[in-house]
Order: sequence, then structure tokens, then C-alpha cells
Amino acid sequence: MNDREASGAGRATRRGFLRTAAVGAAVAGFPQILRAETLGGNGPNSRLTMAIIGCGNQAEVDLKEFLPLKNLQVVAVCDVNKASGGYKTDRQFLGREPVRDMVNKHYAAATASGSYKGCDMTADFREVIARKDIDAVALIVPDHWHAIMTIRAAAAGKDIYCQKPLGLTVRDGQEMIKAVRSNRRILQTGSQWRSTAAIRQFCEAVRNGVVGQPRKVTTYVAKNNFDGPGPGWKPDPVPGGFDYDMWLGPAPKAPYHKDRCLYRFRFVADYSGGQTTNFGHHSNGVAMWALGLDETGPVEIRNMGAEWPAAGDLFTTATKVHFGARYANGLELECVTDPKSFGVRVEGSEGWIETNGKKIQGSTPAIAGWTPGADSKRLYDSPNHYSNFVDCALARKEPAEPVEIGHRVSALCHIGNIAMKLDRKLTWDPKAERFDGDDEANGMLERPHRAPWGYGEPT
Repeated sequence: MNDREASGAGRATRRGFLRTAAVGAAVAGFPQILRAETLGGNGPNSRLTMAIIGCGNQAEVDLKEFLPLKNLQVVAVCDVNKASGGYKTDRQFLGREPVRDMVNKHYAAATASGSYKGCDMTADFREVIARKDIDAVALIVPDHWHAIMTIRAAAAGKDIYCQKPLGLTVRDGQEMIKAVRSNRRILQTGSQWRSTAAIRQFCEAVRNGVVGQPRKVTTYVAKNNFDGPGPGWKPDPVPGGFDYDMWLGPAPKAPYHKDRCLYRFRFVADYSGGQTTNFGHHSNGVAMWALGLDETGPVEIRNMGAEWPAAGDLFTTATKVHFGARYANGLELECVTDPKSFGVRVEGSEGWIETNGKKIQGSTPAIAGWTPGADSKRLYDSPNHYSNFVDCALARKEPAEPVEIGHRVSALCHIGNIAMKLDRKLTWDPKAERFDGDDEANGMLERPHRAPWGYGEPT
């Protein structure tokens, strides 16, 4: 018996679900749940129904933003882990059961009775995607699952909020674009800096020439916040309530260790690109937005002194990120691990400007304090990344960071990892998204999938 059967939800038909929702709303005083298409767009009564797939550390963060939205209701959660510690902090006890309870507790506060048990849960994401009463999914899972889940969700008619990076490889992102566009879906890349006032002001300042002609941009990423178990590590027993084989999914078969999964997956190259694709997606994404590079990539990329774990460690992503890139217009980008954790600095012919996402500094007070005027170039204005996704899904409009932009940012991070790993200068064709004359590097633009998982038709 799965969690949905145990909760009494079963595989409800759309008609039965709507009837149940209407009765439940009348009894509990909670708004009736209806699909956005049923209500015809973004009218005052429009409401998006969403499932959360992935109930770990970032889900806890994202739910605090999603749950208060009046035009969204979370109706299901999914995770291969029933409930446990072992996430980012010792206080966290997460998984599908705790997150379901979190959702129910939030909605219970809005009912007259103070009780609500309408959030379903399951261990298999395919059950969520198959449901006709769900409009959208939030994919808050390890990177190696992003593409496959996005492709299946898009084919099933779901809109998608997908955490960055968009996939584990460049090929992943390309396939995600195809799926989203061919199925006419809305996808928001989960990089919240695109919806931050200070970041938008910083980017607009650069776009409006506050530092003159940009010559160099430096992007900062955080250092690794966990160390691996080191060479000679031994497998751990798989804990109860954790479907480890499903967690691995398309990744290679590997012995279980507590540091392989949950939050620490990001430091194992089979599942993630490390801090390059974690914090690097944020900082490099801001740099690309500021410099108008969202639709292209570099022409050259090179290692500048990356450092790696000891041979035999479970962790295999860079312990120090350091790569450089050159664009066709001569602009130089340097991405490096730094105590700043996050930040972007643009140097130009007339000075420099820098932000950490909260404040802006510059080489002069005029640069640091720049504000837009009536004739200034303005950028996409999204005060909240989460509500922007919901609003755009209801209105069928492009969100702050759609799939193509998310892919371009992720691709820069992916090829940066490749250059650091190969420890040589590589020539990149940003239009074809291939390396020039380097079969070894091109072979790293995609990964094989463990059967039965793949990009093909959903089964």
C-alpha cells in the first residue's frame, strides 16, 4: 500500500476530486480548488493547484513562499524519503510526511475548525504527474532528476517551477527546452535573484552605462559547507523509509552512504555540479543579466586553478571553483570561490560596481547610488519569484527566468566544470553549444542514463 492509498486519497478522477473539493470547502471554510483552465485564465477566482516534488532543505525554503499565495494551493507532496534528519542543519526533520504536515498545518490556520488534511503524499513522482487535478509541479530534487521530471511533467500538461541548475548537463537543458516549448508550458527557473530589487537595480545600472564599457566581470561562489568522508569510506545501510534505488534513478548504481544523498548530493558529480552550478548559477546568472548575455555564451573557457577532493573521496566536485571565460566582444568573466559567498563585480572603462544581493557598492558615490531615470533602460520587474511563476502560469506569460535563460546560465556553469576538470583552455561555439575540435570535452556535455530512465516517451 502506498502513501496515497494509506491516506484514503487513491486515484481520484478529476470530476470526483472537484466534487470532493467543493464539499470540503463548504465544510472547512477553505476556498474551492479548481484548475486554472477551468476558471479561464487569471481572473479574481483563479487558483493554481501544485504538487511539491522533493521535500528536503530547499522545499522548506520554497514552501514558505508558495504557501501564503492566495492564487495557489499545494495539494500533494512527493519524496522518496518518508521522514528523517540528515539535511542541511541538525534541526531539520524532513521528508514527505513532515512536509505534508507542514502544508496541512498552514491551511488549517485558514479554516474555521482549525483542521485541514487535504494534502496528499506519495513516494513516486509519476503518480503526481499522472493526476489531472494538478496544474503545476515544483521540482525541488537533485540535479540529475531535473530534466527527466521536467520532460514528463511538460508532456502531462503541467507548468513547472524547477530549481536551478536546469539539469546535470548541457544536453539536459536542451531537452528541457524542447519539452517545455513543444508542450506550451510555463517554466520558471528557481534562481530567486532574478526577482530581487537590489539585483535588478544593479543590472539596470550596468545596462545604462554607469561604469562605461564593461571589460571584466567577477562572479563569486560559496565554499563547500560540508567535507566528504575521505578516501577509504565504507557504505552505510540504507535507512528504513528511504527508496534509495528510486533516489538514484538515472544515475549510476552506487553503494549507499549518508553523505551521498539529501542535502550533500550537490558535492557528488554523479548528481550535481557542486558549488559551480549551485551558487554559480546565481552569480553567473546575475552577471549575464547585467551584461545582456542571456542569449549567448562565451567563445573560450579555461581553468584558472580549481581544486578537487582527494582521490577516493565520496565527494567529487570542486572544493575551489576557479574558471575564466571570454566572450566574443572581448569581455572577460572570472568565476571563483570567495568568502563573499555570493556576489558580482563589473569593472568598466569608467569605474566598477559590485553587489552582494542586498547592497550595491561602487568606485564612486554616483555609481553606487545610481537610480533609473525616465529615459533609462528597464529590465523585467518581478518583486517575488514564486508569485511571478504562479501569475505567469495563470496568465500564460513568460516568467522572470524562463527555460532558455535558465539553460544558458546553467550551460556556462557546466562548461566551466568541464574546463576545470580537463584543466585546459577550450573553444566554445555558443550557437551550436559544442566545443571546437575536442571530442573528449564534447563527450562530457551529456551523461548516460541508467535503465529504465531516459529522455524518451514517458512510461
